Amino acid sequence: MAARSKEELIGELRDCVVDMEDERVADVAREYVDAGYDVRDGIFDGLVAGMNRVAELYEEEEYFIPELLICSDAMYNGLDVMKPMLEGSDAPQKGTVVIGVVQGDTHDIGKNLVKIMLESSGYRVVDLGRDIAPEHFVEAVRDNDADVVAMSTLMSTSMANMGKVVEALEAAGLRGRVKVIVGGGPISQAFSDKIGADGYSRTATDAVKLLDRLLGYADAGAESPEASRA
Repeated sequence: MAARSKEELIGELRDCVVDMEDERVADVAREYVDAGYDVRDGIFDGLVAGMNRVAELYEEEEYFIPELLICSDAMYNGLDVMKPMLEGSDAPQKGTVVIGVVQGDTHDIGKNLVKIMLESSGYRVVDLGRDIAPEHFVEAVRDNDADVVAMSTLMSTSMANMGKVVEALEAAGLRGRVKVIVGGGPISQAFSDKIGADGYSRTATDAVKLLDRLLGYADAGAESPEASRA
């Protein structure tokens, strides 16, 4: 039986993500790899493009958090098969993001969605989890040579701790080398400006667009598949 075309398999990878086929996607990914097609194209034109479409459906309120999470499982199941083929290659990466929910808050669904979208767009994400003290953000920036700190909270009582993270980065001499972005229900652009952050995003997809702009990838879509719109 002749191998299916590269375009057909890429389309099926994309559809598996959009259609929440989190089990079937691994078989399609293996078929793609076994056929000898370019793995990066399969990842970015197939899996990531599918996740980008899911993000649009989420913004249009056709998909909600349960659907988004199943779609992300499908993307990661495909990546589990395909990413090992990239090891040792010169596949570029946009940068490293340290992400976490600030001290005093244990609500992490928004943070998890941002993580999914950043990873699907080509960022390396170091997830600190929730209820994270300022010094732990600082340690993670130093240990991972991070380019970005992304913080979230859903509680107005924890908002001030975002400012404390910025202050801790300044005290450690690290503020100048990282971009800081914030988000969450009670957060606004005015609050971001007040604490000296570099930007505010309302949604997970906005966070990707914000970082692409802050790090200079906003116009790189034609040059690198990682810069796919999210």
